[in-house]
Amino acid sequence: MKQENKIKIFLVDDDAVYLKLLEIEFMEHADFVIETYPTGERCIEFLSHNPDVIILDYHLDGIDKSAMNGIEALDKIKAYSRDIPVVMLSSQDKIDVAINCMHHQAFDYVVKSETAFLRLQKIISNIFKYKKMEKELNWYMDHM
Repeated sequence: MKQENKIKIFLVDDDAVYLKLLEIEFMEHADFVIETYPTGERCIEFLSHNPDVIILDYHLDGIDKSAMNGIEALDKIKAYSRDIPVVMLSSQDKIDVAINCMHHQAFDYVVKSETAFLRLQKIISNIFKYKKMEKELNWYMDHM
């Protein structure tokens, strides 16, 4: 499959080991183009690469305590383009954290666990089903 036809995913996490594990999981189980970033700042710097989906860690201050957090990065991504689905990823299993992410227009929230990758795969699949339905609806509305 040509590179331009593949789904491009940005993985953003300050935990280098977790970031690499996630990248390996995606590369082994699907034909994606993956770009990884250790900070929200780096992710935002490369938004011109047009990601289809961004998986964004909630806490991004493990390397640099002054780095922007996931919510700040999410807000900047949404200011750049409201159309990029962002899935927040966190080790915190707290409903108020999830609600906060959704208030900032995250597409979904996933707790880091042994099943996180399976959940992310399902969410990405749903994102593209939704986008396909949206395109079909727009086509239908344009041809009425």
